Amino acid sequence: MRAPGPCAECGAGGAARYRCPRCGSAYCSVPCCRTHRERCAPEPRQERQREAAGQGAPPEPAHGPWGLEDILSEEDEQDRVPPEKLKLLGESEELRDLLLNPHLRQLLLTIDQAQDKSSLMRKFMQEPLFVEFADCCLSIVEPPEKENVLPE
Repeated sequence: MRAPGPCAECGAGGAARYRCPRCGSAYCSVPCCRTHRERCAPEPRQERQREAAGQGAPPEPAHGPWGLEDILSEEDEQDRVPPEKLKLLGESEELRDLLLNPHLRQLLLTIDQAQDKSSLMRKFMQEPLFVEFADCCLSIVEPPEKENVLPE
């Protein structure tokens, strides 16, 4: 299995778990993604030249600008969640309500920007608000199986 390489933006070693769909450059977090996207975006003049040549904008892949291979590495295969289930997260009112909490948003931002995400996750799993968030996500992605339910 392949270990993540260094981030092309901040240089963090072994942290680059994501890839740019346009150029394939590796980066480690949302802030690094934004920085990279600003540099990787085609020049407006190049876009106009391509349109004038009749080429237009490059077609978007059917799955959008990001593919699953851009998000997860080979070692994360066992943790992969099908896109249909991930879509359910975006449709959940309960999750949306939780994400309105500024404290939770700060916790999530801190994890995203941290170098050592696993130890920080262990620490945050002691926070009731974070546990509520994690439980909500898991109940959406992997609904509990109904055990010992009497038929009506």
